[in-house]
Amino acid sequence: MQKIKLKKHFVPKLKPLNIVFIVLMSIIITVLILLKYLSNQITPIMFEYSKTEAKKISSIVINEAVAKYITEKVDPDELFNITKDDNGEIKSVDFNAAIVNKYLTDATTSIQQELRNIEKGNIDKLEYKDYIFEDYDKDNLKEGIIYRFSLGSLWDSNILYTFGPKIPVKINILGNVTSKIDTSIKNYGINNALIEVYVELNVTEKLILPFFNKDVKINTKIPVAMKLVTGTVPSYYVDGENAPSVTIPSN
Repeated sequence: MQKIKLKKHFVPKLKPLNIVFIVLMSIIITVLILLKYLSNQITPIMFEYSKTEAKKISSIVINEAVAKYITEKVDPDELFNITKDDNGEIKSVDFNAAIVNKYLTDATTSIQQELRNIEKGNIDKLEYKDYIFEDYDKDNLKEGIIYRFSLGSLWDSNILYTFGPKIPVKINILGNVTSKIDTSIKNYGINNALIEVYVELNVTEKLILPFFNKDVKINTKIPVAMKLVTGTVPSYYVDGENAPSVTIPSN
């Protein structure tokens, strides 16, 4: 009986070094895919969360600066000059924007400097530290971080709320803080009108997080003076600083 010899197939043996390399590459690729997935899933949530914090701290600074440099110094009676005819009817309402502009520059400069100090972690130079420290941690602000939130909080679960690494949120101020004066006139009861003066401020910030950097624009309108006018109000009122050329419809 003839014996049949089976050919042995050659099976290459992997060296230990090659096995380690393959395992490491597999881990790295898996981690990269996971990070990409997480980034796509949580980036929108992180952005909205961070934008809320950026607007919150900016609002604190803006409100305190406007209160200190404008609201406390402006006398509403000095802003408006109401002219009436012999019958007591209102002929015109002049608004003197120069009075507000005199203080608006100081407020705008203060806002920009305060946000710069927060960005750089100069907490000793903060002008409104008493109000800021009520809502924000001093140690975080020393690092230029306005907030740290845990990765688990993004899943909106009480169990996972404190789970995972802490993600820092930083802000950078892009360009200058811009400001302007705005006015409005509204009917108020019978034969009355309420004239309001607003300060509108615009800040552009860059949110800096580990996974992304995005710009966010913050627009705030704050009332600084109101005047209740009694009597028939004309269909227009004028800016006292530029009375010959500027008329603003009351509606």
